[in-house]
Amino acid sequence: MSRRELTGEDLSIDDVWAVAVEGASADLSDAARAKMRAARELVDRAAHGASEHTYGINTGFGRFVSETIPEELTRELQLRLLRSHACGVGEPYPDEVVRAAMLLRANALAKGYSGARVETVELLLGCLNGGLVPHVPSRGSVGASGDLAPLAHLALPLVGEGEAWVDGQRLGGRDALAQLGLEPTELQAKEGLSLVNGTQFMAAMGALGLVRARRLARAADVACALSLEALQGSRTSFLPQIHALRPLRGQQASAANVLLLLEGSAIIESHRWCDKVQDAYSLRCAPQVHGASRDLLDYVDYTVSIELNAATDNPLVLVDDEMLVSNGNFHGQSLAFALDAMAMAVAELASISERRIERLVNPNLSDGLPAFLIVEGGLNSGFMIPQYVAASLVSENKVLAHPASVDSIPTSAGQEDHVSMGNTAGLKAWQVLANTERALAIELLAGAQGVEFLAPLEPGPGVAAARSFVRTLSPRLLEDRSLSREIERVASAIRDGSLLAAVEAEIGSLR
Repeated sequence: MSRRELTGEDLSIDDVWAVAVEGASADLSDAARAKMRAARELVDRAAHGASEHTYGINTGFGRFVSETIPEELTRELQLRLLRSHACGVGEPYPDEVVRAAMLLRANALAKGYSGARVETVELLLGCLNGGLVPHVPSRGSVGASGDLAPLAHLALPLVGEGEAWVDGQRLGGRDALAQLGLEPTELQAKEGLSLVNGTQFMAAMGALGLVRARRLARAADVACALSLEALQGSRTSFLPQIHALRPLRGQQASAANVLLLLEGSAIIESHRWCDKVQDAYSLRCAPQVHGASRDLLDYVDYTVSIELNAATDNPLVLVDDEMLVSNGNFHGQSLAFALDAMAMAVAELASISERRIERLVNPNLSDGLPAFLIVEGGLNSGFMIPQYVAASLVSENKVLAHPASVDSIPTSAGQEDHVSMGNTAGLKAWQVLANTERALAIELLAGAQGVEFLAPLEPGPGVAAARSFVRTLSPRLLEDRSLSREIERVASAIRDGSLLAAVEAEIGSLR
């Protein structure tokens, strides 16, 4: 299993996916250890004998910033911080999000601007590499001062408290550590604050969501090409000469993908000289719509990629200046905007996909395909209800795409008087991703069914590869059966990349 060496400077979105989803491990680099030790020395000097107030070291938190904490209680202060902040509620985050947040918090501390001890971060990474997943409720963060409540739940097992999952068992923090042969740590000055002050849950949903969203963008092109073949549409709308005249990157990439997927199609060739002048917008304008989503995801990529290696603690330890400086890098507004943008981009892929599904199942629109893509209609309902399901998912997405990032509710008695609501944006985006994977799965199933009514004419090799892969997960619908599990199987194949891998093995990489 591959390992990622954390420097605090060069973690990528692909690295996050590898560790959080695929199980790669992570360690501190020697350079990170050296930076962390230098910052720790400065924190120790501030904690012992300093006369001035230093936030979170010898003061309370939030509105209690003016309350002085005596030196002998600085360690107790950090422990009570974790306990007080760990009050999240609701269902837990998915395991991969928690693992990603563990990795990202370790990487942020590895930058050497927080003052956490090397030993504390090594314990966090030992938990991550050993398969310990803290139980972290998903509701409770307002996305400013970072993801305080979730990160507190994440950190509690390090001190032997809270709860965590190990090998399918939900255990108390101390017992969970013992399963891995690890001992709880006693937090030193500022360490509790360094563990909870950050944007790591928002960034985790952004990084993992972006991998899924990129796959969805390419899967949308595959689904569109499959539907275009089934509906005997035209390839001319995808010619590069057209898109060079409006050279948006996403639009050009999407058009090139569909054209590549259609190359060599006997179905397309058979109706080259037909009298149909134009296809519906859901086919003809697919590059413009898919491409706009891709361009919005580029903005998300820019924001999230920077955040993965950002210092989001407060105060920050500036070793060269010998200063501990209060600041606002923990504020999640940039991520909140990005997560809302991701939800909008992905929701639109589902919206146009559902319109193509409607054209496939509606005999008034499908140019000769049987009603609801089934023989013996009436006795069989075929793809009638899967289109309902797609419509339901799209409608839910429209509600979820309403931005959370424009909201703010003051907290901490007005001390924290503007917050980002980025965690809410991330949770909404996560649901939109799942809904869209399922909507596109329905289009792929319907498109595969539709193409088969045009036999013996065959689609292009790219589309044929997509259809063949879909058929490994769902046989052709000859009479009614429940398609729920098959929709979920195809959605999972979109999410894990296996659908795209099957298509690209036949025709080369899609853009």
